[in-house]
Amino acid sequence: MTTLLQPGQIEAAAGSIPELRLPPADVFLMRARRLEQLAERHTLDDYLRFVARLARAQQGILDAGPAAELPTPDLLAQCREYGMPPLAPAGLARPPGWRDTARQLARTVLPNLPEAGQAALRPILEGEDAWLDEQASYLFEGDLAKLNAATAPLIGAALQVHWTHLARQLDPAQVARPELPNLCPVCGSHPVSSVVRIGGAENGLRYLHCALCASEWHVVRAKCSNCDNTRGIVYYHVEGGSNVVRAESCPECKTYLKIIQQDKDPLADPVADDLASLALDWLMADTGYAKSGINWYLVQGQL
Repeated sequence: MTTLLQPGQIEAAAGSIPELRLPPADVFLMRARRLEQLAERHTLDDYLRFVARLARAQQGILDAGPAAELPTPDLLAQCREYGMPPLAPAGLARPPGWRDTARQLARTVLPNLPEAGQAALRPILEGEDAWLDEQASYLFEGDLAKLNAATAPLIGAALQVHWTHLARQLDPAQVARPELPNLCPVCGSHPVSSVVRIGGAENGLRYLHCALCASEWHVVRAKCSNCDNTRGIVYYHVEGGSNVVRAESCPECKTYLKIIQQDKDPLADPVADDLASLALDWLMADTGYAKSGINWYLVQGQL
């Protein structure tokens, strides 16, 4: 049974709570397996399997250890002192080889795609470095109007590999708690969703999962992860569906973020289960709520 800690209890137990979870070594492999499981009898089965292949390719490159260097110890200490995310893209040079990673990912998934899908991804293989850099900037800035939606999942996947590799080299003690609850304390990016973890010291705790570096940070449950409001929080789910994924909505900022409950399914993944629950996004759009997070595997799916 999962124990739900209330704000007062969490503050009292603050010394024992893991505030930051850096990404595990097999983060993309576990995601791929979950996507393959979710694809069974799903209306988006083809796309979920495509993303599963992409995630497996990401894991292969992560295992190989892409070239990446952390900021200097002095800069890390300065970020910690002033509460700044040390791996924020705006203050960090693009990791060397990230474009090669994007092209490698494209070559890996291309053979399994229909002709139209292959044509849509060719700009990654044939485009100039400057074009890839430009698309990466649009993705970081959330400029969806200028972003090439077809290639965004591949470009985002390449960036995820490099930022996840960087995040894994950090020590949680090097990262300050975020001043804004809705931004990753490691890289300053928005979350994909939140996840209620099970087991050990994290049992029953809610963590937001970063869309870029796959780090997770603790945020109290029954509180808006976007604006900190605690009043009038309402949870939605698709009628007839499972209760693994719910949308946590806030009447103050009119946003929602999905909450993935591992106590309902231990294999639930904050990225895979968010992607597989687009019907819930459509429901929330109909109710007038905007999503406060983003899933880079389907940027064009943001509603």
